[in-house]
Amino acid sequence: MVRPTKIVFGAVTALTAFVFISGGQAQAEITSASVVTNVTDGASGLSSVVEGEALVQLVGDPLTTAAKTKPVKGKKIDFSNATVKSERARLSALRNDFKAWLRANAPKAKVTSEYDISLNAVAVQLNGESLGKIATAPLVRSAQPQYLYHQTAADPDLAIISAVEAWQQAGGSAHAGEGVKVAVVDSGIDVSHPCFSDTGYPAATQYGDSRYTNNKVVAAKVFANKAAVRGFTAGPGETQEHGTHVAGTIGCNFETEATIAGVTLPYKMSGVAPRALLGNYNVFPGDIDNARSEDILNALDAAYADGFDVANMSLGGNAHGVQDLLTNAVDNLDKANMVVAVSAGNEGPGHYTVGSPGSAERALTAGASTVPHFVGAPLTVGGATHGAALGDFGALTGDITGTLVAVTGGTGPAGLSTACTPLSQNLSGAIALIARGDCTFSEKIRSAQNAGASAVLVVNNVAGDPIAMGKGGIPNEPTVPGLQVSLADAAALTAKSGQSATIGAELAYLSTSNVDIMAGFSSQGPTDVDYRAKPDVVAPGVNVLSSIPNNLCSTPPCFAFLQGTSMASPHLAGSAAIVRQQHPDWTAEQIRSAIVNTADQGVLTRYTNGTTVEKDLLVTGAGREDLVAAINAVAAIGPVSTSFGAVPAGSGQSGAKAVTITNLTGATATFTLAVGAASGTGVLFGVSDTTVTLAAGASATVQVTFDADKGASAGDHAAVLTVSADGTQVIYSVVYAFVK
Repeated sequence: MVRPTKIVFGAVTALTAFVFISGGQAQAEITSASVVTNVTDGASGLSSVVEGEALVQLVGDPLTTAAKTKPVKGKKIDFSNATVKSERARLSALRNDFKAWLRANAPKAKVTSEYDISLNAVAVQLNGESLGKIATAPLVRSAQPQYLYHQTAADPDLAIISAVEAWQQAGGSAHAGEGVKVAVVDSGIDVSHPCFSDTGYPAATQYGDSRYTNNKVVAAKVFANKAAVRGFTAGPGETQEHGTHVAGTIGCNFETEATIAGVTLPYKMSGVAPRALLGNYNVFPGDIDNARSEDILNALDAAYADGFDVANMSLGGNAHGVQDLLTNAVDNLDKANMVVAVSAGNEGPGHYTVGSPGSAERALTAGASTVPHFVGAPLTVGGATHGAALGDFGALTGDITGTLVAVTGGTGPAGLSTACTPLSQNLSGAIALIARGDCTFSEKIRSAQNAGASAVLVVNNVAGDPIAMGKGGIPNEPTVPGLQVSLADAAALTAKSGQSATIGAELAYLSTSNVDIMAGFSSQGPTDVDYRAKPDVVAPGVNVLSSIPNNLCSTPPCFAFLQGTSMASPHLAGSAAIVRQQHPDWTAEQIRSAIVNTADQGVLTRYTNGTTVEKDLLVTGAGREDLVAAINAVAAIGPVSTSFGAVPAGSGQSGAKAVTITNLTGATATFTLAVGAASGTGVLFGVSDTTVTLAAGASATVQVTFDADKGASAGDHAAVLTVSADGTQVIYSVVYAFVK
């Protein structure tokens, strides 16, 4: 392999400055499969109610919260304990009583799953029976439909969160994450990928299907109520890259050599916790795109029973207007000392877009920001070269030269058309320039192709680097090459309409300066059920490079750039593994606080321009995570943010919420507390104690207060509770209320 060379192109702005690092030789062909993506634009396919399926919560607490069985602080449930066994038997008897009631009163209904860890509940197939009737059964606490959840799709992203420096404090890269187990509740893990090689790992207890486990990936189980009928296994389906990508971000082995589309990267890839053990809990087996509530609950309970310390769920669906039982399960697992990292969702921009289970109070909920790199093709026009990310469309079999034609008269950047309807303009042989937005990438590229374009450039409508565009699943997918260029290049390229342009066939690695820009798709709070501040914290989620199954590229091992809060959440899960390794005595809540409340503030910028600091706490949460700060946290706060929910307008309402401060240091410390000014008018937040002195490991409870004038402005009111020690801020916690 020829050593990569660097080719620097001039005539670029600060936002679009980049370095091309090529593979050293021309590629004979760049196929659509060379760059894998999960971003298609257009309709999101959010979760929906599963007709005829229900979750029924029974009276009595599950093992995670029952007084007799809930674990002591910082520990997990001991399933070999006689009291735990006795309580499991009692709960099983209650479920049997409920099933007897079903047989007598709703005989067509069938119990398909039973739970006693995260929830005391059963999943029921109604078969025409009334859910309302079942909800009135003697042993039922609540009953609700099942819902569908979908995947929410040195090393630059590791540098952003200071992971490498954190490893040095955690025993070095050879041991980072060692002894910690992270469950990946997703679409399976390709255990043959070198990211998950078990060379050098000691023998470990393995769970589930041994065809898909080794001493690195120590569990492989499948959860889908149709899996057995359709012959699905725990391994990833033929087209399912999501779970393997997520797993690589969490725990890809240290410095795994990576190439993509023939380009050797200038760094070797590592997961956030490269020595952590992983578990494959597959809820999207085969070609299944949506997982039922019961499947996810089964996976979570199995992961907890198998002794996993952290779970990652890069999935989500709509909030459902009720308190979703899946969010209750997440909260209960956290109380029982399992950290559960969850993606916020990809339904932004806009408030009230955080989905379930990211809306759970005790979920470690991730928003997404940019990583400053991508693999793309050089676009040369008017003497300047720009980077263009190749999408999942036609192949580049050689350089393409043609007249650049800007399709204008639309609402996109620089007045470009989004090309969502047939174009009347003759684009015969041209390289068409259109805008992102309003419809899928497939639809707009097909419109340009139908008008005669030989290739299509799509201008991004958010700040940051271009992304690899995915197909939208429409009939007659376009066959011409489709590439995306950055928003910052929109005006310059539009002004060069009519000039000759060339798209180079050789892909290259592009390093840019577009770091820490909020992703436009990142879902924003508050939650629409209880008006809680979410997301908790932001992590890299745009152009994240990680592993994908080895059948998805022509020359394995395979890697791809994907984007979504699905890619941000595993950064948090891997970080939780590092913090757990360093501090095995900390509770799940303290680990979440260490990650959330030590985040970097003021570094995230708005998706609209990439330069203005984003100050909306319902977009950024506490900020962008900093793993070094997390493992060195000196105090923890619980809950990690304080939300007062919806307050009736004109009520003049006041209230208080208890917040616990814990000294995580080994010595007595005095902490100073203060709450800053609130956004909006007419609302005042405060704190009952401005100083607390705590012995090593001790805790104190204070009251965060809320007072609203009768004339308080409607809408969001957010502030920040800061905790300082010796004049240095050690906790940054969001406080929130909504005047309705």
